[in-house]
Amino acid sequence: MKTVTSETGFLLIIIAVSFHYVMCTLDVSDSLYRFRCIKGKCIRKHRESLGDTEQYMETLNQCRLLCGEYGPLWPIPTGPLRLGQETKEIIPDNISFDYSNSPEEAEVRRYLNETQRIFVKTLLKECNRNCNHTTTTNLFVFINIRTGDTTLSWSTNESYELHLRSNDDNIEVYITALTVFGARHALETLSQLVASKYYPDGNCLLILSTAHISDGPVYPHRGFLLDAARNFISLNAIKRQLDGMASVKLNVLHWHITDSQSFPLELVSFPLVTKHGAYSGNQVYSQQDVRMIFDYAKHRGIRVILEFDAPAHAGNGWQWAPSAGLGNLSVCVNEQPWRKLCIEPPCGQFNPANPNLYTVLQEVYADFANLIPPGEILHMGGDEVFFGCWNATQEIVDYLAKQRKGREQEDFLDLWGEFQSNVLELWDRARFDDAPLSTILWSSHLTDPNVIEKYLSNGRYIIQTWVEGDKDLPKQLLKKGYRLIISTKNAWYLDHGFWGITSYYNWRKVYNNRIINNSLVLGGEACIWTEFIDEHSLDSRTWPRLAAVGERLWANPNIDASKVEARFYRQRNRLITRGLNPEAVTPYWCVQNEGECQ
Repeated sequence: MKTVTSETGFLLIIIAVSFHYVMCTLDVSDSLYRFRCIKGKCIRKHRESLGDTEQYMETLNQCRLLCGEYGPLWPIPTGPLRLGQETKEIIPDNISFDYSNSPEEAEVRRYLNETQRIFVKTLLKECNRNCNHTTTTNLFVFINIRTGDTTLSWSTNESYELHLRSNDDNIEVYITALTVFGARHALETLSQLVASKYYPDGNCLLILSTAHISDGPVYPHRGFLLDAARNFISLNAIKRQLDGMASVKLNVLHWHITDSQSFPLELVSFPLVTKHGAYSGNQVYSQQDVRMIFDYAKHRGIRVILEFDAPAHAGNGWQWAPSAGLGNLSVCVNEQPWRKLCIEPPCGQFNPANPNLYTVLQEVYADFANLIPPGEILHMGGDEVFFGCWNATQEIVDYLAKQRKGREQEDFLDLWGEFQSNVLELWDRARFDDAPLSTILWSSHLTDPNVIEKYLSNGRYIIQTWVEGDKDLPKQLLKKGYRLIISTKNAWYLDHGFWGITSYYNWRKVYNNRIINNSLVLGGEACIWTEFIDEHSLDSRTWPRLAAVGERLWANPNIDASKVEARFYRQRNRLITRGLNPEAVTPYWCVQNEGECQ
């Protein structure tokens, strides 16, 4: 057994006390104030001014559990909702689950078992891992899944019905869903219908004694793009984002895993790419790491869509090719002056004039096909191709000349279109056991409505637009029959406001951003590009603003941010409880005095 010095022991005590203080200040039985729901708002009142007959609750979170049309729920349900006004005390040890009416397939049971574990862990965190106050109330959760399908896609039914009722010392919860993902969302909702209660001998949870909720998402694609190539993001940091996403029912992690700055993804076919492209040997995502993230995400109701960006954003990692006798697979790599060759340093674009490029990419796409789950798609990037780089590369200019093409924009567009057609064929070939799937490209010069139909079929390509909210591009593409994912540049680019002339978008701006409601609009994504962010600042740049995106894409409510403040503050509190570090959005006085700071 290790011996702890007195100084070390004292430090450990201070750390433990500080941690307990931070956790408990989220929602404690305050000796000064009590709260009461009046006209849909939790009103604060000093304890010494309370009358003997006035019924005030000990904490703000307890009040919010019983206050307002939607109580503490985030995002709001989209169907009929009825929340009770009474609570019962429970502890996680007294919760049991029944799947007897669900399919017996092993994958379904494995999913439900893991979802159950996450649910109980979430409740333990809610009461500061000290849920040991004595209570005789039992919580029984009955889950009825109607299908054995565990595939998460744009066509997956994520809806659910949740009915909660009480009798004597028992609380019964009945969850009905078509898929395991709907059941997961129902348990997420159930976890939000609780608040901590504190006793001298330990804590417990208050849970609503009755509730009836019918719910399902408006958009099938509710995403978050995480750039892990500009700055390496550790697996633990990625898992934290997934935990936060699950809490607000976002269902797609768009993992931008390669770029010109680094290529941290291990490739089985060409390990030299990572050797030359990773920042260090410790900053690499192994094949096992990526599969683990896929699995971790799925049990939280989240798809992972990998992005292999091409033909631009392809620099570091490809320098080994000439010495291997393959010529220049990528050109302009790390060249200066960068402003003439790319959007941002370091430069690097694939070389479509080199036939070896397609031989190599065939094996790279096979690596991706073997890595991602069957039936999952690949994001093929396709943004910010810089014609100046190709125009400065003699072998590309000569290649175009042999095709009787010049050096105008339309000539480089044709070259780009040829590249895209070739790599789509490579991707299909790598996945020869499956029917052709759609793929995603960023909006770009190639997706301009005036030329897009020449190069990209609306049956194969989904366009992710990243223009300002007042731009007409999404509507023009919809008229041409293209499916869209919308990332509103001046609202949902969460890295903005810290560089150049970009602006910071507060959570209200994020929440009030509405995207087109059209059957061809799959949904939207908020984006974090990490030129000026790493894993130490990731949480605060992302959260709690990403929660605002979660409600917008799940429910698309016809209300603005001024009507949701209390629930939003409760959700921020919930994120902290679950281990994230969201930025502060208002003084705590405003949190305690609802509506006074608008």
